[in-house]
Order: sequence, then C-alpha cells, then structure tokens
Amino acid sequence: MTSTLMTAPAKADAPATQIPQHDRRWLILAVLGLAQLMVVLDATIVNIALPTAQHALGFSNADRQWIVTGYALSFGSLLLLGGRLSDILGRKRALMLGLAGFAVASALGGFSTSFTMLLFARVLQGSFGALLAPAALAMLTTTFTDPGERGRAFGIYGAIAGGGGAIGLLLGGVLTSYVSWRWTLFVNLAIGAVAIAGAVILLSNSRAATRPRLDLPGAITATAGLFALVYGFSHAETTSWGNTLTIASLVASVVLLSIFVAIERRVSEPLLPLRIVVDRNRAGAFIAMFAGGSATFGMFLFLTYYMQGTLHYSPVLTGVAYLPMIVGLVGSAQIATTVLLPRFGPKFMVATGMVIGAVAMLLLTRIGPHSSYVTAILPALVLLGLGLGQVFAPSMSVATVGLTTDAGIASAMVNTTQQVGGSVGTSLFNTLAASAVTAYALANHATETSVATLQAQATIHGYHVVFTYAAAFLGTGAVIAGLLLRRGAMASLAREPNNADGTTESEPVLIAA
Repeated sequence: MTSTLMTAPAKADAPATQIPQHDRRWLILAVLGLAQLMVVLDATIVNIALPTAQHALGFSNADRQWIVTGYALSFGSLLLLGGRLSDILGRKRALMLGLAGFAVASALGGFSTSFTMLLFARVLQGSFGALLAPAALAMLTTTFTDPGERGRAFGIYGAIAGGGGAIGLLLGGVLTSYVSWRWTLFVNLAIGAVAIAGAVILLSNSRAATRPRLDLPGAITATAGLFALVYGFSHAETTSWGNTLTIASLVASVVLLSIFVAIERRVSEPLLPLRIVVDRNRAGAFIAMFAGGSATFGMFLFLTYYMQGTLHYSPVLTGVAYLPMIVGLVGSAQIATTVLLPRFGPKFMVATGMVIGAVAMLLLTRIGPHSSYVTAILPALVLLGLGLGQVFAPSMSVATVGLTTDAGIASAMVNTTQQVGGSVGTSLFNTLAASAVTAYALANHATETSVATLQAQATIHGYHVVFTYAAAFLGTGAVIAGLLLRRGAMASLAREPNNADGTTESEPVLIAA
C-alpha cells in the first residue's frame, strides 16, 4: 500500500519529497510540539500559582475559580471555529497568529494589577489557544504522511498532549516557589518566541485546494452551545447541579447544539461536516479523548490535593512526583504508535490502554492518611502513564488521518472532546467528592474519633470515590471505543469519502476485519 498527500483530487501518489516541508518535517515537529506544550501547560501551570496570585492581587476565593474557568470557557467554546479558520486562513498563518496572540495575552496576565486584568488575560489566552491548537495538529497531520514516521511523530505529540498537564504542575511549582507567580505566565513569551521563529523559518502555508467558506450560523450556534456546556459544568462545580443557572446553561447547550447539528445537515459547506463525526474510527477516537480527558484532569486535581493537603508535599515536590507518569507516557506513546498500532490497529490499542488506566485509578483507591509514595502512588502513576500513552497518541492519529480539506476542523474536534471531557470530569468529580465527604462525615459523626481525624478520613474517602468513578469513566470509554473502532492493521481508513468533494485522501490506516 502507498501513502500519499493529495492537495487536489486529480493527483495521486505524489512523492513525499514534493511536499514543500517534507525535508524539514522533524524540525517542524519540534515547533508544533512547543505550540502544543504552551496550550496544554496553561491548563495546569497557573493552578499552582493561584493562591500566591490571589494574595498578591487581593481577590476572593469565589473569584479564584474564574481564573481557571475563564481559560476553559474561551478555549473550549471557540475550538470548532478556530479549527475551521485554520482551514480558511491557512495553517501557518493560523498557527503564527495563535502563537503571537497567546504570548501577548500571557504577558498581559503576568503584568496584571487586578483580578479583572488577570481574568481578561486568561480569556484571551483561551481564545488564541483555540486557534493555535487545531492549526498545530492539522499541520502535523499533513506534514507526516509516511505511516512509520507518522507513528513516531504522533507518539511524541500525543505524549506532550497527555503529559503536558503534569509538566505544568512541576513548572508552576518551581516558578512560583523560586521566582514569582507571574513567571507562570511570562514563560509563554519564551516558548512563543522560539515557536514563532521556527514557524517563520520552517513552515509553508498549507491550505486545502478547495478553500471552505465560513458557516456563520453554524459557528454561532456551536460556539454558544459549547460555551453553555462548559459554563454549566463549571457553575455546578462552584454551586450545585440543582442551581437554576446550572440547569439553564445545560439545557441551553442541548438546544443550541441540536440546532447546530440541524444546520450542519443542511448547509453546503458546514463548519463541522457530519461525515467526520459519524465515521466509526473517528467517533471512537473522539470518545476515547473525551473519557481520557475526563479521568486525567480529575486525577490531576484530586491527587494534587492529596499530596499537598494530606501528605504535605510542596508544590515542587508534587510536580516531581508526577515525573514517572510522564516518562511512562512518553515511552508508551512511542511504542504504541510505531510498533503496536500498525500491527494491531486502534481497537486493541485504545481499549487496552483505557483498561490499564482504569486499573491505575483503582490502585489509587488504596491511599490513606499516611501512605508511602513508593508503594501507594508511584505504581499507579507509572501504570497510568503506560495506559494513557496507548490512548491519546493513537486516538489523535486515527481522528485526523487521511484528511486535508477538513484537517483543521477534525483536529479541533480532537481538542474539543479532550477539553470538554476535562471540564465535565473536573466538575462532576468535585461534586461527587463533596457529596461523599459529607455522607461519610454524617454516617460516622457519632464515633469516638476526633473532629480532625474524622475530617481527614472523610476527605480520603472522597478521594477514593473520585478515583473509583474515574476508573468507571475509563472502563466505559474502553467498551464504547472498542465497539466503534475497527479491527485490523493499517490500511484504508474508511469506506466513505473523507472530503466534501467526494474524494478520499487517505493514508494507510484501518481496515475492517
């Protein structure tokens, strides 16, 4: 079987060397990896700095949550629009605009003198991140066309996507402890400058041969619907699921996203071509990213609470504690995409990875008030890294392979499902933890233990409940993804055309068994 990158349906079997940026592909991967790291890093790096920033700027605990939520809202709601804009503008232009805007927004946040200024900077970061992330993944998709090289490239990129959150916790702890909380934002200036310089030198402005037009009604309903969805879950986290505004937001999201689907079925050039979503392989990959994002974001939050609040680790030591997971994830992602995925296909790889992740979450239910890191936390983190490496990198590859015309929007869907999954997981697990802690305290308040001891036991019980549900998320995702993803080794992606003009621009991927 041959692998080709087609920029027009009339041409086939173009040698790889005809692709303008082929000879620079590994340097391009480094640039795209930096871009992805900057986006993923900011989902967690500021979290570590928040207590210090709150003290410096004098805002309340209620306001503190919005520094995290503001980034998630703008990033999650604008991803589909950002993905289509990268198809329209060209991926190099979209990438550079996203990098420059993200860096400027970060500088604004670092110089913040008030809560309002910091919140505005975080919203701006999320907005430019929504343009940057799909453009980077789409460019990776169209740069690496050889199946073997594509596997290695996506293994590296997937490891960054999966482990970037843990890197953010480590870097956030180091910068906050030894420099200033402001440097958790200023660090993006250095990353952005290197990435922009690399983009200028290395990249050509790839764009689909048939330039899509912007589906404005679809863009408005999708953006509003995703905003309402992320806001609803975020609001439930700080209030309750029965809160009027929470319910109204979630209902509005269902209505708006239903209207969006109806629009996409009727317009000639939809924002999100439904053939991308209904394709079995892509749908399975999106569900895997959603479930993996939900469980991972929840794990980072509550395991960090445990290590800092119960075991009294410093922010730096907490970040260091996650390093074995990153090492496991990087190694697993490389092996998964270069050795196992071509041989077994994603059905086996993704489902098995999620089962391994679920086992790791169950191991975390053994933690106690005085647990040892080596015996209680380390095995679970290593196992989780190995499992997630088999989930994120193969899912990204399968979700975007074979597309040029719609590469940007397919890449946006990958980021959207992971981001929305993270928002859903964080909000849902917070609620479950709070309910579990309250129920445990009420059920055991008559015992002879002290109030402090009871509170510590109830908190640990809440963590156990969260990790159990995270395991259930991954287990359910494994079943659904396993049912949707096709068996078999690398071959033609799907029986249906990939592009709007009825052509199929595919590399070797999956074949039905």
